[in-house]
Amino acid sequence: MAKLPPERRAIIWDFKQRLLDIVDEAKATELDLLERFGETESTLGALEQLTEIAEQAKQRFSQLSILQMRIAESQPRATPDLLTLLDDRIVSISSRVPALERSTQEIKADWNLL
Repeated sequence: MAKLPPERRAIIWDFKQRLLDIVDEAKATELDLLERFGETESTLGALEQLTEIAEQAKQRFSQLSILQMRIAESQPRATPDLLTLLDDRIVSISSRVPALERSTQEIKADWNLL
């Protein structure tokens, strides 16, 4: 099995945990919004945004997991192209995760769900 350096593995696991937390927070906020205000014209936009936030986080989690599996299956070592793809995904995710986290917080603030 091809092994990643510990630092790179730690980055991947950290992002995967943050992405799971984003899905959890978005879905919890969606439920809270529905329970307090219902599904109305005024809440539909926020509910759709929360669904999209969760979907984006799930997609990025899945991308990291697939890359991890491909690297693990690589023998005797991961190809440079595969490692470059992983690094590109990490860079992309590192810029997107804070935005997803902020988006949920902004919706919570807009609806006084804090």
